[in-house]
Amino acid sequence: MKVSATRIYGLILILVVSFVCVDAQSRRNAASTVDAEGTILSVVASRTTESKEPIKVESLFLYENGIEQKIKNFSFDPSPAKIVILADNSQTLRADLEVLKKATMEFAYEIFDGDQLFIVGYDEKPEIIQEWTDDAKKIETSIATYRKKGNSFLFDSLSATMNEILLPLMPGTRKTAVVLISDGLDRGSKTTFDKLLSELQQQNITVYALQIPDRTGGAYRRNQPKANKVIEQLTEGTGGRIFPLEEANTAAKFICDELKRNRYLLSYSPVNTSSYDARRVFLIADEGISIRTKSLQPPNVK
Repeated sequence: MKVSATRIYGLILILVVSFVCVDAQSRRNAASTVDAEGTILSVVASRTTESKEPIKVESLFLYENGIEQKIKNFSFDPSPAKIVILADNSQTLRADLEVLKKATMEFAYEIFDGDQLFIVGYDEKPEIIQEWTDDAKKIETSIATYRKKGNSFLFDSLSATMNEILLPLMPGTRKTAVVLISDGLDRGSKTTFDKLLSELQQQNITVYALQIPDRTGGAYRRNQPKANKVIEQLTEGTGGRIFPLEEANTAAKFICDELKRNRYLLSYSPVNTSSYDARRVFLIADEGISIRTKSLQPPNVK
């Protein structure tokens, strides 16, 4: 049987991950546990060649903590996207208001029919700038209320965005994303970073970022990652991407196009894993296919 170089490389990485995860496994993990309702992942997949062949489940390989899982279904998601733009409006942010407004408007011009945007600005609390709409003129008028004031409570604001804006849409809406316009700094949130990331992963909410230069210069942050690492872990952990703020036009085109054309739903019933523990997710594909999803499946049982 011919095995692709991509899968060989992936299997080597999985072996490394498996050794790392061994210490985190409890004894109950030795017994097979299956989620009766199955598990669904939001996946971005596309061909890197000129082939027009649809991507088939046989070309994908999924692992949890190094254990291969059988994929039940892999299907294209044609549903419209719900995208929240979450913009840092705090006083010391290294970006002026006109730049923030222009970056937001790029998405108003790039969304597809059926897609909608929700705009939130935050400093020490999140503030609704514009509720769900696809009307660029409404958005342009609304973002005039962007301001720079107070400190950046990023984690609390992102948590509130998830719980109050996106979760009420579920389970009927699965294609959800947050575009974070920020440098990743948090100064005072009650929500911890680890809890926030776990909740985003649990709900399959993808975080993209327009990254602003770090106002702290890479300073150490007690009990949380440095600002630039916050951006990195939020995006990589949820299957998103990072773009520099000055490339907002490119980012808007890429993100809206990706959500429209390359978003899939993958379902499986986990075996030989524990519902009580976080499980490292590793998804690879045959050569010629680019694929991306979240990096961790949080515990199903709290």
